Amino acid sequence: MTNPELLDIEINTLRGEPTRLGSFGGNALLVVNVASKCGLTPQYTALEQLAKTYADRGLTVVGVPCNQFMGQEPGTGEEIETFCSTTYGVTFPLLEKIEVNGDGRHPLYDVLTATTDADGEAGDIQWNFEKFLVAPDGEVAARFRPRTEPDAPEVVAAIEAILPR
Repeated sequence: MTNPELLDIEINTLRGEPTRLGSFGGNALLVVNVASKCGLTPQYTALEQLAKTYADRGLTVVGVPCNQFMGQEPGTGEEIETFCSTTYGVTFPLLEKIEVNGDGRHPLYDVLTATTDADGEAGDIQWNFEKFLVAPDGEVAARFRPRTEPDAPEVVAAIEAILPR
């Protein structure tokens, strides 16, 4: 479903500066709810590699910290930024820590969680590192559950299918 409104949803960067998904230059986006103290945290390595590999072809990886899953992202924005850059060399954008499920769910995730995964299931985020591939026009092209590695063949194929250049 084409959803240009998704690109207009306001959210702050990790440093508290207002932004929106549409500010990433017409790129395809891989939006991932992230956490620093999770068993899946090593996925940051593959996310950073995707960001570097596909940047010139129009992909931006966007990390969205969330502390809703067993308190696995307890840090401040500065602590999260320091951890990600020093431990995993993260250079892709990180947005503010938000809620992805429940009554406090950020409007961004109201839209994203309406998207079905490969099994046809929509709904709440299951855990940290759930991935949404957003086409440059705002269409949510794919949803990948947390245990799907960022560099899995199905993720790479989906990314390559929607790159703008």
